Amino acid sequence: MPTRTWVPPGPYDLHRTLCVLGRGPGDPAFAVRGGEIWRASRTPQGPGTLRLAARPADGAVAAEAWGPGADWLLERLPELLGAADDPEAFTPRHRLVHASHRRHRGVRLARTGLVLESLIPSVLEQKVTSDEAYRAWRLLLQRHGEPAPGPWDRLRVMPDPRGWALIPSWEWHRAGVDAKRSGTIVRAARAARRLEEAAAMDLADATRRLRAVSGIGPWTAAETLQRVLGAPDALTLGDLHLPKIIGYALTGRRATTDAEMLGLLAPYEGQRHRAARLILLSGTVPPRRAPRFPVGDIARL
Repeated sequence: MPTRTWVPPGPYDLHRTLCVLGRGPGDPAFAVRGGEIWRASRTPQGPGTLRLAARPADGAVAAEAWGPGADWLLERLPELLGAADDPEAFTPRHRLVHASHRRHRGVRLARTGLVLESLIPSVLEQKVTSDEAYRAWRLLLQRHGEPAPGPWDRLRVMPDPRGWALIPSWEWHRAGVDAKRSGTIVRAARAARRLEEAAAMDLADATRRLRAVSGIGPWTAAETLQRVLGAPDALTLGDLHLPKIIGYALTGRRATTDAEMLGLLAPYEGQRHRAARLILLSGTVPPRRAPRFPVGDIARL
C-alpha cells in the first residue's frame, strides 16, 4: 500500500478544498468517513482509491492509495490538494469577499487532472435539480461501475469510456437521464482520449476542446474545468442561481443575468471563479421567494 505526505505552504483546509469533488450525499466515488476523505477514480493506469487525512499536529496531509492507479494518484497528490494554486494572486475588492477570504484562507483550488471524472456528472446536472443529478450519478455507478480497490467496499469506480458508451437506453431512463444528456455523455465517452488531453491545456484551449462535443456548453465546460484544472477564472455561466447569489451578496439586490454578474465580478478578472467560490462560502444568499423546484423522475414516465 503506497503512501505519501504533503505539507501545505500555509493554512490549509482539506475538507473545503476537496468538497467540490463530491456529488451529493451517497456519492459512490467520494465520501467522508471519520474525518478522512475517500476518493475512487479511474486513472490512466486503472482504478485507484485514495484515502486522505489531515494531521493537525504538523499541518500535513497523509495519503494512502490502493489499486493499479495508486501510483498515479500519489504522484499527483500535491496538485489534487491545491499545490499548483496561487491564492496570493487574489485581492479582495468587496467587504464581504474580504471577510470570506480571511475566514477561509486554507481553501485552495483542487486540480484532479481527470476530465471524464468531472465532465460526466456535470452533464448529468444540466437543467435538472441537484437531487436528480446526484441520484442519477449514484445509480449509474452502482449498476455500471466496479468495486473500488482497497479496504472499503462501499466505494465504486466509474465505468471506463467504453462502459459509458455501452449503457443501454433503458438504463439511462431508469436513472432518470433524458436522451439529450445521455447522448452527450456517450459522445464524450467516444471522444475520451481527445477530451482527457484538455487536462494539460490552458483554460481557453481546454474550453474549446470540451465544447467541440455537441451538448457541452459554457456551463458544463466551466463546471468541469474548475475541478480538472483548478482554474481560478473558470466562472460558471448560464446557472439559474449563481447570478442571483452574486448580485445579492455584493449589492443587496438580485442580479438576474450573466451580464450583470460579469459586471460585478469585473474587478476579479483572472480570478472570477475564486471570487464566486468565496462568496458562496460566505453563506450569503437571497431569501427564497418561491417554492423549491419540483424534482422530476422520467423513469416513471
